[in-house]
Amino acid sequence: MMPSRKNQICDLLKSIETGDSAPVSVVDENKYIQHNPQTHEGSEGLAALFKRLSKTNPTVNIVRVFEDGDYVFAHTEYNFERSNIGFEIFRFEDDQAVEHWDNIQPRLGPNSSGHTMVDGPTEPTDFDRTEINRRMVRAFVENVLVNRKLGELENYICIDEYTQHDPKIADGLPALRETLQTEVNGTLRLEYTHAHQVLAEGNFVLSASEGFFSGAHSAFYDLFRVSKNKIVEQWNTIEAISPREKWKNDNGKF
Repeated sequence: MMPSRKNQICDLLKSIETGDSAPVSVVDENKYIQHNPQTHEGSEGLAALFKRLSKTNPTVNIVRVFEDGDYVFAHTEYNFERSNIGFEIFRFEDDQAVEHWDNIQPRLGPNSSGHTMVDGPTEPTDFDRTEINRRMVRAFVENVLVNRKLGELENYICIDEYTQHDPKIADGLPALRETLQTEVNGTLRLEYTHAHQVLAEGNFVLSASEGFFSGAHSAFYDLFRVSKNKIVEQWNTIEAISPREKWKNDNGKF
């Protein structure tokens, strides 16, 4: 029996530790579209990357992994020469991965509420509410984060239970509101401009968005846990998007 797509992706990511090229066979090198600007196109580029990374004696911990139709997305800890937290998205056609996105930042924290960037629940529930939760989170990202209708925050965030894993934001709605309102030299510190993807399995929903962080063109990946149609927990990574002239492929971050 062929391993599940989740297991195949877990094997692929774990191969970063060993440099073993076998799990890379899950990637269709003839179709593969790579959206990490620092990685060459195709599975040969991926295999070379993993072999190079394996020489740094890395460890890979897959904290959470989810499946949404033809997509598998994972929340990961990487320890290379430094500790990083990442989100990985793979799109499948039939039995092979044909497209990949990611967003990685250095590990920071814990935050002032004592939460790390990865702790908390890991297993999805409420599978029958996947589409309801997806629609709610999409509305939150578009209405509140992109269009800045901050007066609607309470429509989406649970007032009594909101756990935040951003290393610089405390638990609770007031801390989130303050973060979204913070300006530096007259410019928003955290500015979302476009929501690109919203993926979901049960009560977990991942959004991939574009914008600016402290003035730098950036990608925002936000993982939300939903309960009773409200967001009760959030994890994220923020990564600056490198200048076009430094890209190793032509596919773009999104």
